[in-house]
Amino acid sequence: MATPEENNDVKTPETQPSKRRKKKSIVWEHFTIETVSPGCRRACCKQCKQSFAYSTGSKVAGTSHLKRHIAKGTCPALLRNQDKSQVTPYSAPGRMGSDPPKRRYRTSTVQLIPFDQDRCRHEIAKMIIMHDYPLHMVEHPGFVTFVQNLQPRFDLVSFNAVQGDCIATYLCEKQGVMKFIEGMPGRVCLTVDIWTSSQSLGYLFLTGHFMDSDWKMHRRLLNIVMEPFSSLSHAVATCLADWNLESKLFSVTFNQPLTEAARENLKPFLAVKNPHILNGQLLISNCVARTLTAVAKDVLGAGQGIVKKIRNSVKYVKTSDSHEEKFIDLKQQLQVPSERSLSLDDQTQWNTTYEMLVAASELKEVFSCLDTSDPDYKQAPTLEEWKQVETLCTYLKPVYEAASILTTATSPTAITFFHEVWKIQADLARAVTSEDPFISDLTKPMLEKIDKYWKDCSLVLAMAVVMDPRFKMKLVEFSFTKVFGDDAPNYVKIVDEGIHELFLEYVSLPLPLTPAYAEEGPNGNKMEESPQGGHLLTDHGLTDFDMYIMETSGQQMKSELDQYLDETLLPRVQEFDVLGWWKLNKLKYPTLSKMARDILSIPVSTVLPDSVFDTAPKEMDKYRCSLRPDTVEALLCTKDWLQYGSSQISNALVKVEM
Repeated sequence: MATPEENNDVKTPETQPSKRRKKKSIVWEHFTIETVSPGCRRACCKQCKQSFAYSTGSKVAGTSHLKRHIAKGTCPALLRNQDKSQVTPYSAPGRMGSDPPKRRYRTSTVQLIPFDQDRCRHEIAKMIIMHDYPLHMVEHPGFVTFVQNLQPRFDLVSFNAVQGDCIATYLCEKQGVMKFIEGMPGRVCLTVDIWTSSQSLGYLFLTGHFMDSDWKMHRRLLNIVMEPFSSLSHAVATCLADWNLESKLFSVTFNQPLTEAARENLKPFLAVKNPHILNGQLLISNCVARTLTAVAKDVLGAGQGIVKKIRNSVKYVKTSDSHEEKFIDLKQQLQVPSERSLSLDDQTQWNTTYEMLVAASELKEVFSCLDTSDPDYKQAPTLEEWKQVETLCTYLKPVYEAASILTTATSPTAITFFHEVWKIQADLARAVTSEDPFISDLTKPMLEKIDKYWKDCSLVLAMAVVMDPRFKMKLVEFSFTKVFGDDAPNYVKIVDEGIHELFLEYVSLPLPLTPAYAEEGPNGNKMEESPQGGHLLTDHGLTDFDMYIMETSGQQMKSELDQYLDETLLPRVQEFDVLGWWKLNKLKYPTLSKMARDILSIPVSTVLPDSVFDTAPKEMDKYRCSLRPDTVEALLCTKDWLQYGSSQISNALVKVEM
């Protein structure tokens, strides 16, 4: 029988491992084993001669720490001897020793990865931008320790250094966004969203909206300007100059109604920059999301007392399991058919308050009987109060449904909100004459706000409707009759004259007289030669012919606009793509299609879908307020751009001195 010593894998200090038991670890290319005392052996690095624990008596330390010495590039001798490419000196497992490695270390295709300090700094800056991390995180002890263990060769950066890296990333990305916008064939529409702060200054978020040659809508955050609330003109001028848009602006949509003084100050400035767009009549419009929110707040404010009572009743049911069980049991006993479930509202989102009221209203029978089965419940609304809740829901419903359109993935056009606004306006105009004082008092301030929006934006909305081949001027005539009554012909005339005047301005712009198919190829590229090598008839004699036709035809030739308006309306199919229709008909209407593209680019809302129902304006947090304005702009604009894909960035960061 073999002795225990013969079965022991530990070799005597004086001998190397026998051939029968070869060491299979991949580090022995770089280490030798030396005996330092009886029963104690250490592994010695062949390069730097540094020694590491290996075995003491019958205990073997293993090789993980030896791998780290080589794999992490901490061996000073290897660092001195590495080539200029800075390739990590530890190559893929299985390549360093003659024997196959243990299974747990085997990988398929591990490549040699170069270490690049500048690239690492760029990625840290990009990470901070994408995830809204504070710039100071690069100095936090936890982050410093993590990076030192991950890559000891990385030179840690300071707050000022990473701030400069973020601005460098912003400048690099901005070049790509600017080229992208310069390639857009039409005009650019701006939205201005005003954020508040704990300081006396506001932050103006200016976003560009535009359509590409494939008739796809795009939006990009362009500037964030820290300004007093009265300096809208300066903020817009800064954006136009910064992005070379002074001659390409088509409209500006604000997130809150402007005072008459602000409007009158801003309109001449914008009209001078863009003299051909109806003398500034289309340049200023209001955000429909903020208008609908203001209307909803009027409704909830008028019913503040009963809303609070419903909220307390829902809170009573939802904050106790036993209360909720009694409520559900009672609902089943009464056989109330409602499928809605109760939920407390978030008072920063008015849609949740509406949904709470609707659910409570459908379950009012349960609430009315709850006090009989639960003596602790003493807040049941009266029948008159339930009637008021139903009234609130009735007038909130169309506002809620209109606002919900803005939360969809596709960009809603002004066409959609022409329908929504005029229907709300017509309903409210009837409601204010109600003999019920609660209804008339409730709807009067609602109508005032809708009337204000309609007055400021009806021309823009109506022109968008005219550009829909399913409606054209017919829907404008019909809806204006409902809204304006006997005065409707005057308002219809304003729209008709306005759209003809705008078309004449597009005709007078320096656009080619030849059809669009001679201007652009199938991919939007200029076409100057035919596939056979011959030239298309562009400026080779037919320009004068086009002028001759225009001069000799006189009134006999209808304009593109009149031809379009005289054609039969298209069927009102549910899933109609108006932009796709104009894309297909741009050859038939080369000038009118350009005008339609710009009109249909006008955004009706300044806010993102997740902020449509906010009851308060956005507020800049204290941390960002503590940063320099150019840093805030760099962080937030770059975050917006990165979600659409990063432009090509060199490994070498631009050095920005802070």
